[in-house]
Amino acid sequence: MLLESMTSTLKPLRRPRLWLGLWWCAIGVVIAASLLPAFLLPEVPAGGDKLEHLGGYFVLAAAAVQLYAARRSLLRAGIGLVLLGVGLEFAQGLLTTTRQMDAWDALANSAGVLAGLATVLTPLRDVLLHFDNRG
Repeated sequence: MLLESMTSTLKPLRRPRLWLGLWWCAIGVVIAASLLPAFLLPEVPAGGDKLEHLGGYFVLAAAAVQLYAARRSLLRAGIGLVLLGVGLEFAQGLLTTTRQMDAWDALANSAGVLAGLATVLTPLRDVLLHFDNRG
């Protein structure tokens, strides 16, 4: 029932469950990477982590644009991604000993979501639809 309600608002993709599953896997990767011990992560230049946050959440939100046809569903996905980014920052501060909560990271996450959602205003919004339905 839940999967059916999630797929009913998707674009008319040939393989909607595949693409939705890959999107959820990408979200899982972001969650895991956000909670990994700091010593397992590669070193980045000062401020470089903000670009990683911005880029990661941009990709997740732009992928939601590729998946969802209904504006309401896209808005829900965007709000969910912002809440995820903020929640993971709290989790880093509360649940880990090698990571710390950073409001600037949460802001970078949110900016990435907004930038990714903005792709709905471009011709790129249907790239996956054309790719998946070709042939």
